[in-house]
Amino acid sequence: MQFHLDDVALFTRIAELGTLSAAARERNVPVSQVTRTLTRLEAACGARLMHRTTHGLSLTDEGDTFWTYARRLLDTTAELDSELSGKLQGPSGWVRVSVSPVLAECVIAPSLNGLYARYPQLHLDINADDRMADMARDGIDIAIRSGALQSDTLVARQIGEHGRTLYASPAYLQSFGTPRTPDDLKHHRLVASSSSPSLNRWTLADPAGPAAMTIAGHTRTDNTALLLTLVLQGVGIARINDLYAKPLERQGKLVPLLQDYFVSPRIPIYAVMLQERHRLPKIRACTEYWAECLTELGRVADLGHA
Repeated sequence: MQFHLDDVALFTRIAELGTLSAAARERNVPVSQVTRTLTRLEAACGARLMHRTTHGLSLTDEGDTFWTYARRLLDTTAELDSELSGKLQGPSGWVRVSVSPVLAECVIAPSLNGLYARYPQLHLDINADDRMADMARDGIDIAIRSGALQSDTLVARQIGEHGRTLYASPAYLQSFGTPRTPDDLKHHRLVASSSSPSLNRWTLADPAGPAAMTIAGHTRTDNTALLLTLVLQGVGIARINDLYAKPLERQGKLVPLLQDYFVSPRIPIYAVMLQERHRLPKIRACTEYWAECLTELGRVADLGHA
């Protein structure tokens, strides 16, 4: 059997996207061209690789086997190309990153000029979303997330850590007063997460009292960037990541609250990658650079607490 590598790459995207039209749109080619590619591959294999129905496509047993080996072939080819080009001109190519909107704005965006200065041949495609992407389907190279993910197909490398502190804006405190104890929060407007209930459980420092305070929230949102904006706008009090709250505190835009009453455990930040791609030089270059950036940001945040 002989295959064109580009045909194999197109087949994997058809399988991941689930329709011929989606693969055609991604490549900006007619659907008929994608259909011919699939037909050509099936003829070369001597077997049907996909079931075609009105509801979409699904892999046959032979197609599933072909997809497994196709991914290995493409990943090995990409790794070889990256290694060879990396030795000549350094890491190069596009890196697609999935990251929360707030980390994208406060960590990734400020880091890009330094990253591009160090690796001029790199290009980033940033997908800013709080929800974890389907990395294979969405073509994600690196997902930056808090908390480890358990999966045999993913590799998670810790690149930093952060804590969380209660904050309010000066405008909110002027309107509603400053809470002096956790009990005072019952009379305040709290901003909660509607997508991550664990973020609404605020651990208390007093070993003799309750372990934590679980808040319902006066206002709720599923987006961390919006949560930060709500606090900055004086809507209420929230528990915010120190990495991006500390700079705003130094600018006088946020005020930390009740630091002696609530514990701020260190939460790891991971770069999550597909197992077969995490060794690519362009991906290693990004993760190592962001590990340096997050270490420095964490050091500055810790100094802010001192």
